[in-house]
Amino acid sequence: MGAGLPQLVGQMGKAKSYAERLFEFQHIGPLAEADARLALVAPAERAGVAYTADALDEIVRQTEGYAYFVQEWGKHTWNIADASPIQHGDVEQATITALADLDASFFRVRLDRLTPAEKRYLRAMAELGPGPHRSGDIANGLNRGVQSVAPTRASLMRKGMVYSPSHGDTAFTVPLFDAFLRRIMPAIE
Repeated sequence: MGAGLPQLVGQMGKAKSYAERLFEFQHIGPLAEADARLALVAPAERAGVAYTADALDEIVRQTEGYAYFVQEWGKHTWNIADASPIQHGDVEQATITALADLDASFFRVRLDRLTPAEKRYLRAMAELGPGPHRSGDIANGLNRGVQSVAPTRASLMRKGMVYSPSHGDTAFTVPLFDAFLRRIMPAIE
């Protein structure tokens, strides 16, 4: 058993011909909406606490079902709420603190590993939204040719920052990273 980022299958094939045939690869993506809700509701119920439907809707929307983010929003919402049921307003307040925590740790750690060229590439990608994006569109955002930014893209893939869900497409490996980059980095000019 093992785990890896979405580009693992391709890397296995590059490492050894036909290696991808030796293993069964299960894609693990975001939690389904019902599962994200259950991850919040089940432990809260054990403590005698409930969520309103609109509070749960907002957490699922904000986290995009990414399991770690569901945990973060759950923690921050729990700490902010002063009564049961947990309300939409509690989630709105928790979003501020959850994003601040993610920005200071989860996202910052990833950003700090990057070269200036890699940061520019990701910022141009972030300008396009969550993705995936065509490599040519990202290169256009940098006013460069696709071939000239290909080494930067390859480096970002090796570092696990982006992956290619299909030929010529590039996507962030974690959700909300595009919004983080827009919050903390000036636009590419």
